[in-house]
Amino acid sequence: MKIDSLIHASWIIQVDPDNRVLHDHVLAIRDGRILDILPSAEANTKYRAVVEHHLPEHALIPGLINAHTHAAMCLLRGLADDMPLMKWLHQYIWPAESRWISEEFVRDGSLLAIAEMLRGGTTCFNDMYFYPEITGRVAATAGIRATLGLILVDFPSAWAQNADEYLRKGIEVHDEFRHHPLIRTAFAPHAPYSVSDAPLERVRIMTDELQIPIHMHVHETHDEVLQSLHQYGQRPLERLADLGLLSPALIAVHMTQMLEEEIQDYARSGGHIVHAPESNLKLASGFARIQQKVDAGINVALGTDGAASNNDLDMLGEMRTAAFVAKGFGHNPSLLPASMVLRMATINGARALGIEEETGSLEIGKSADVVALDLGQPETQPVYHPVSQILYAAGRHQVRHVWIAGQHLLNKGVLTSLDLPEILARARLWRSRIAPDRP
Repeated sequence: MKIDSLIHASWIIQVDPDNRVLHDHVLAIRDGRILDILPSAEANTKYRAVVEHHLPEHALIPGLINAHTHAAMCLLRGLADDMPLMKWLHQYIWPAESRWISEEFVRDGSLLAIAEMLRGGTTCFNDMYFYPEITGRVAATAGIRATLGLILVDFPSAWAQNADEYLRKGIEVHDEFRHHPLIRTAFAPHAPYSVSDAPLERVRIMTDELQIPIHMHVHETHDEVLQSLHQYGQRPLERLADLGLLSPALIAVHMTQMLEEEIQDYARSGGHIVHAPESNLKLASGFARIQQKVDAGINVALGTDGAASNNDLDMLGEMRTAAFVAKGFGHNPSLLPASMVLRMATINGARALGIEEETGSLEIGKSADVVALDLGQPETQPVYHPVSQILYAAGRHQVRHVWIAGQHLLNKGVLTSLDLPEILARARLWRSRIAPDRP
């Protein structure tokens, strides 16, 4: 049978229900999908490929899914560091955004973010930012999967002036991409403290109509909870429950401030959580007690947050931090084992976004969203357990190849769909605009 490509590797880590790791196997790809997974020794008797890749000492994993980020904020990376969330937002980030946000800013920032993510093995990202249509067009051209957040806040921005305009424009973005094979949408009310009741009630109604997720920061800090108690007489989750927003459609990001009964109630709602440990640590927002949430039956995905608060979009680094924080905070080295964290960064993210039938694992019939890591480097030799080696020793510089829907977007570490020198030149131009006095 003639097919598009065969990818031979020392290990194929499927992230399927049985957590299988296959040795000396090959992925057979046709029309952008995984046609077969079989021993390398049998491949050439069964298939004739247009392109054949032999990757000894490489591990193939599903493409990583960054389930929460603000892509264009890469252009604000390092602008304001080492301060608490509300000071960071109100005194630095929001003023900078009000001065500089534009279609040009979002296009250039999204390009920079996508280049970084592809080079680190991320094949899908769940975004929340202004001008989502621009990020969607950039992502579609680059060939990366994205879920575009249809942003909603109470205050005006360069993109929209009020709730009516945010929601109207959001529906226009949804309509633009509703049939695109790589681009999805989700309502993205920023947070309980930045969106009032009436717009949230409209989001709930529209979510039911369009059958798309809701992506929202929730219970990120202790101050957020106190603010809600003062303003509404309720904790944020209690208020969201009264508004009918706790459901399998909700993707709640951070969730560091949860009482035991809130964890159980949220598990019963079917909602998802995105853990962003490095942002939580850097902003001192708190510890999310992820093992407790997993044990309760909540689907937990993983995200980096934006590069303005992390300060990178490195999912491999995020995976390692998630494991270490859980073990250290829980005083138990067996918490969040390597295989579980890899699932958080792949199939759990796909499940949260409602695309688990399409991507998130290497299984026959799914899209060929594949990452090849070179474990033959000094940093990851010798290899006894490839999943553990990826989680605890590998770095994103070892990502050598990335395919999305069978398209080879990173080839031996080189981006094939993006002009990296031009992207970097634009980033330097923005630094000179935003902070001309910085050396």
